[in-house]
Parts: sequence; C-alpha cells; structure tokens
Amino acid sequence: MADGFVGSGDPAYDAKVLMISVAARMAGMHPQTLRQYDRLGLVQAGRAAGGGRRYSVRDVVLLREVQRLSQDDGVNLAGIKRIIGLEQLLEQAQARLAEMEAELNAAYRRIAELEAMARFPGREIVPTTRTSTALVVWRPRRSTDR
Repeated sequence: MADGFVGSGDPAYDAKVLMISVAARMAGMHPQTLRQYDRLGLVQAGRAAGGGRRYSVRDVVLLREVQRLSQDDGVNLAGIKRIIGLEQLLEQAQARLAEMEAELNAAYRRIAELEAMARFPGREIVPTTRTSTALVVWRPRRSTDR
C-alpha cells in the first residue's frame, strides 16, 4: 500500500508477530488492557515460543475498534464481545455467499457452453430427476399422418 501499512488482503495483516508492548502502543492502550482483553476473549493473541503474547495488525485494528466502542459509544465489554462475534459471523457468511455466487456463475457459464454445443440451438436444456437412461426416437411426420 502507498502509506506503508499492510492491508487486509496482505498475508502479513494476520501474522501474529507484534510483541504486546508494540501492539499496545499502536492501539493506544496499556499492555495490561491487552492482557485483560485476551483473557476475556475479545482479542485472541498468538503465543511466541517463550510464551509471550503476539498480535497481528488485524488485532491492533480490532483493539482500536474495541476502544472506540467502549469510550465513544459507551458499550460494555460483554456487548463488545457480542458485536465482534456477530461481525465475524457476518464476514464468514459474506465469504460463503461470494463462493456460492462464483459457483453459480460457473454453472451458468457451463450451461451456456452446453447450449452453444447443442445439436438444435435455441432449445433449452431441461434438467431431469430421472436416474435411469431413456432412449427417445424421433421421426418426422409424413404428410399422411397429419
């Protein structure tokens, strides 16, 4: 990014590499506040080999949001935890919806390809629920059959 910060699409955004003192300074909080939020489950810190907490840029953004909700909007920590949980569920649902839309678009493209290859263009492909194979014989009408 132009401003030097990693964005949410960058793998470094989720890397748990920031020591608690650095994350606390970036979030504008005391390290003890981060420890409390970790214990409450508001922000899930990673752990270094020696057991120290490690945070990601995503965590710092979340910590800033927790602080904003608490200080500016007066939401208590239980409410903030619920809001965070609902936002995570929404993100998961949006990601799943995007996957399903991509699958649907791929299916539409495949149908269009099959229709383009059809022996009699302009006729729709009709899905069937039959599990057995059927043979359909078509004979043109003779002038005497009408």
